[in-house]
Amino acid sequence: MADLQPVRGTYDILPEDMPRHRFVEQIVRDVSALYGFGEIATPIFEQTQVFARTLGETSDIVTKEMYTFETKGGDMITLRPEGTAGVARAFISNGLAQNLPLKFFYKGPMFRYERPQKGRQRQFHQVGVELLGVENVLADIEVIAMGAHVLEKLGLNGKYKLELNTLGDTESRDAYRKVLVDYFSAHKDKLSKDSIERLERNPLRILDSKDEGDKVVVADAPLLQDSLNAASKEFFDALCKGLDDLGVVYEISPRLVRGLDYYCHTAFEFTTTELGAQGAIMAGGRYDGLIKQMGGPQTPGIGWAAGVERLSMMIDEAMIPADRPVAIVPVGDEAKARAVSLADELRRAGISVDLGYSGNMGKRLKRANKINARTAILLGEDELAKQVATVRNLDSGDQAEVALDSLADHLAGQV
Repeated sequence: MADLQPVRGTYDILPEDMPRHRFVEQIVRDVSALYGFGEIATPIFEQTQVFARTLGETSDIVTKEMYTFETKGGDMITLRPEGTAGVARAFISNGLAQNLPLKFFYKGPMFRYERPQKGRQRQFHQVGVELLGVENVLADIEVIAMGAHVLEKLGLNGKYKLELNTLGDTESRDAYRKVLVDYFSAHKDKLSKDSIERLERNPLRILDSKDEGDKVVVADAPLLQDSLNAASKEFFDALCKGLDDLGVVYEISPRLVRGLDYYCHTAFEFTTTELGAQGAIMAGGRYDGLIKQMGGPQTPGIGWAAGVERLSMMIDEAMIPADRPVAIVPVGDEAKARAVSLADELRRAGISVDLGYSGNMGKRLKRANKINARTAILLGEDELAKQVATVRNLDSGDQAEVALDSLADHLAGQV
C-alpha cells in the first residue's frame, strides 16, 4: 500500500504552527468586536450558482479554479472559493433586510484549484468582514481603517502598503467601458484568446490579465479616473480625506480595478513585498450591486478578506503569546499518585499543567524544557511529608518550597 500523503495543495497545521493561525484569527475577532462586528459562519459549500453569479461566469475562478461536483440528488455544489458570496446568500435566505445596517466577521477554509505556491494553497484560510446597508462613505473609511488596525495589532507596521483606487459609479464605469472597448479593439491582434472573449463581455477584466502580452497592452490603456463624473470624484475625495484625518497612509493606484459590475467606488489592497510574487495580504472594496444581482433587495455593501497563511508567515515570533505550562515532576509511587490529583486541582484553577506519564526525574525535567515549561513542580517524599512542593523557575533556576494548599495562587501570580 502506498504511503498516504496530503492531497496536493493541502497541508496539516500541526500544534507548533497553530498558535500563529490562532493569533491571526483572534486579533481579527478582537478588533472586529471593537468596531461592532459580530461573527457569522456559513457552510463551506453552497449551490454552485451562489459563486457563478457573483464571481462572473467567465472569470478564472469560476472556469478554472472552483471545486464543483454533483450530489447524489443531482444538485451542483461548490466548495466556497471566497467568503463574501456566502455571507450575501445568508443575508438573503435569512431575511435580514429589516435589520440593516449589519456588520459581520467570518473566518474559515476556502478552496481554489490553482498552482500551489508560497502562502497560497488549494485549501487555505481567510478572515474577513462585511458591512451591509450603508451607502455613506463613512462605511468605507471605517472598514479600511479597521483593516489597518488589524495589521497594526499583528505587528506588521512597516511591512505593507495600502493601495487605493476608485471604480466610480455605474455612469462612470459605463463611460469607461466604452473607452476601453475602443482602445482594446484597436490592439485586438496583440490580446490573448481569453482577453478577446472578455472584450465583448467585460473589458475591465482584461486589466487583471496575467498574460504577459496582455500586460504590455494594458500598460498604455486609458485610466478609469479620466471617466469619473462629479459624484464619483466627490465620493473618492471624501474617502481620502477621511483616511487622512485618521492618519491611515495610502497610495492611489490607478490600475487597481475590479472587473465585475456590482463593484463600485472603493477598491483597495494591503500589499507586501515580503512574500514574493503573492503581494496582496488583505483586499476589499464596495459592492453595492451584489445582493440585488443574487436576487435580494438593493443593499449596499463593503468589506475585505485576508489570507491567514500569508499573515501568519509575516508575524514576528515575539508577537505570539507564549502558552507555557507548568510541569509536575513526581519522585516515587506515593508522589505519582498525589501528582495526579495535584494536576487536576491546578487545571481547575486555570493553570496549564503537563504531567508526564513515566520516567525518572532527569527525563521528566528534559521533557519540561522541551515543551518550554515555565516552572517545574518537584514532588517527593520529603515534600509530601511537609505538604509542600519545590517550585523551580526553569528560566532562572531559582526554587522555593510552597505549601500545596496555596500552590495555585502562587503559580497564578507568576504568569
